[in-house]
Amino acid sequence: MIFVSTGKVIADVAGSMTNDLAKGSDAVGSVFAILDRSTKIEPDELEGYKVENLIGKVELHDVHFAYPARPNVMIFQGFSIKIDAGKSTALVGESGSGKSTIVGLIERFYDPIKGIVTIDGRDIKSYNLRSLRKHIALVSQEPTLFGGTIRENIAYGAYDDKVDESEIIEASKAANAHDFISSLKEGYETLCGERGVQLSGGQKQRIAIARAILKNPEV
Repeated sequence: MIFVSTGKVIADVAGSMTNDLAKGSDAVGSVFAILDRSTKIEPDELEGYKVENLIGKVELHDVHFAYPARPNVMIFQGFSIKIDAGKSTALVGESGSGKSTIVGLIERFYDPIKGIVTIDGRDIKSYNLRSLRKHIALVSQEPTLFGGTIRENIAYGAYDDKVDESEIIEASKAANAHDFISSLKEGYETLCGERGVQLSGGQKQRIAIARAILKNPEV
């Protein structure tokens, strides 16, 4: 009776381990499938025009676009828009109408199927991508913050480490963030937590806006 019971326990454990190993194997396979994927847009590519200064005029001309995961769902068909340098332009529309897609095309997260996107009259495909993105700032609906302090997260927007405290404070004031930061016990030394978990959604957005203002981008 003891041998039978022991054998059943061993069989149950072995069966459970087999299932876990199978699940683990599937998970590892999924991870390697992602790691093995290649991108047609390489941000670290050394080629391309390295821009020093931009005016900031953006144009999408006769753009056709569908997301790679949904190639049969066209977001744009012959879409064109001109955005003048130094001006604020509001994109208004229903959910799924392509507002975020326009931003993604300007940042060159994607390339259009047809048509071109230009900045200062130059096709963005001809730019060195990392050089170009130094002149663009994006504040998303769910901004990314790092696990450091509020000061470090704002200063990350600067081109180099030589950023004055006064510049950080001025950027925070412009983003309507200085008052709430000053009210915190540690002020600008307050830790944001991983992905900003210690802060509310509105606070994270204002810090991200301050970071973008400090960067002072052309786009």
